[in-house]
Amino acid sequence: MTIGLMLALAALAVIDSTSFGTLVIPIYLLLASERSRVARLLIYLGTIAAFYFLVGVALMLGLSATMENFGDALRSRPAYWVQLVLGVGLFALSYKFDPKRRAKLGKPERRFEPRVGGPRVMVLLALTAGVVEVATMVPYLAAVGIMTTSGLPTGQWLPLLAGYVLIMIVPPLALMGLRAVAASWLEPKLERLRAWLTKNSASMVSWSLAIVGFLLARDAVSNLFFQQP
Repeated sequence: MTIGLMLALAALAVIDSTSFGTLVIPIYLLLASERSRVARLLIYLGTIAAFYFLVGVALMLGLSATMENFGDALRSRPAYWVQLVLGVGLFALSYKFDPKRRAKLGKPERRFEPRVGGPRVMVLLALTAGVVEVATMVPYLAAVGIMTTSGLPTGQWLPLLAGYVLIMIVPPLALMGLRAVAASWLEPKLERLRAWLTKNSASMVSWSLAIVGFLLARDAVSNLFFQQP
C-alpha cells in the first residue's frame, strides 16, 4: 500500500461526498429538521455509509465477475425491448412532474422534501438513495477497481474501504457541527438554500427522468434496429 494509492482513494471519496445521496439529501434533512432531530440525520448517514461499504465489499469479493455471467442475457433482443419500454415510460413520466405543464393543466406544483420521521423512515430513505445511485457510482467503482488491481489483501482493502465511506459523509457531518456552533449565522443561509431546493426540486426530477429515459430508449433503439445481425 502506497501513499499515492491512499491519496487517489481519498480524492475519489471527496468527489463521491458531493453526490445526491451523500450531500444533497443530508443538507435537505438538516434544513428541514429541528436540531433535536440530529440523531435521525445521523441514522441516515450511518445507513448510507453502511450501504456503500457493503456494496464495496460485495464488489471486492467478486460480485462484478458474477454479474458478467448475465452479459449475454442483458444484450438479447427481449432485454432491449424491456429497456425501450422502460426508457419511454420514464420519459413520459417526466411530463407529470414538469412544473410548466402542471401549471397549464391547473394542477398544483409537485414539491419534493425528504420526509423527516423516525429511525425506520431514515433507514428506508438512505437505502432508497443508495439503490438509486448504485448504477452511477463512478468514483466509487473506480476506487474499487484501483484496490482490486493493486492486489491488496483483505486486511488492507477492508479498512481502506471503511475509510472511503467515512470520508463520503464528512461534509454533512461538518455542516452539522457548524450549525451547532454558529446557528444564528448559518441558518438564514440554510433557509435560502432550502427554499431554492424546494422551488426547483420538481424541475430537477422532471429533467432527470427525461434524460435517463431518452438515453435508455436511444440505446435500445440503436441495438434493436441499427445493429448488424
